[in-house]
Amino acid sequence: MDNLEAFKSFQELVKRIRSKMNEINVIIAVMSGKGGVGKSFVTANLAAALAIKGMKVGVLDADIHGPSIPKMMGLTGKTLYADDSGNILPIESTLGIKVVSMDFLLPGTETPVVWRGPIKTRVIMQFLADVKWGHLDFLLVDLPPGTGDEALTIAQNLMGVARALIVTIPSEVSRHVVVKAVTFARKLNMKILGIIENMSGFTCPKCNTTFYPLGKGGGRRIAEEMKVPFLGEIPLDPRISDSCDKGRIFVSEHPETPAARTLIKIAETIIESEKQV
Repeated sequence: MDNLEAFKSFQELVKRIRSKMNEINVIIAVMSGKGGVGKSFVTANLAAALAIKGMKVGVLDADIHGPSIPKMMGLTGKTLYADDSGNILPIESTLGIKVVSMDFLLPGTETPVVWRGPIKTRVIMQFLADVKWGHLDFLLVDLPPGTGDEALTIAQNLMGVARALIVTIPSEVSRHVVVKAVTFARKLNMKILGIIENMSGFTCPKCNTTFYPLGKGGGRRIAEEMKVPFLGEIPLDPRISDSCDKGRIFVSEHPETPAARTLIKIAETIIESEKQV
């Protein structure tokens, strides 16, 4: 393929992306400055919370090297197929959530993806261009940690359209990477929905005392400092890990817990904020 043909192919891909995204009301890029903050848990369960509130929801797992959405949503072992027109058909999860992940294209869950940036960029663009989502109220894009190729591809192809939702933990160690994520979103013209603090504390069920093993209030402080909304604190709960490991949606399995109620409230806040746009 010569340079002209490659350019035409790229332009056609961009056109298809714009066409597909026109069917989606709100696109949310779920970001974190660093790994290990529970971003994928938040993505999966926020998607479920939005669906519980009556929204039509999709999830694009854009973490090419470490996809975990299928495991958390009970979809391990599923395979993507295409229709006669070449459209990729998403896998439907519980609550009618439509899901697409690189994991659905791999021969096994332990198969590594050994790709450089340009190939990852192309794959994400193909997902954006060719997945047949249909009409959605919300599409949540679960990005890998940091501000690398995957985040840049989403932001550039959905510039002025995608919103950014940043997940962090309370520790001060996470502060500077959250600043980077907020700065990245602003430079690429992404509306910042807000910051969510995960693992914010643990309340003993016997004595009702709350402990803060990872620190206290770091997410709220950085939100105030960066002048972005603070959406809520999700407390530590050992049942979260159990639900994720078993492929069950935490907010559905344990709806009365403080963590689930916080996620539902965050979903309500996001729905209400988008009504005002």
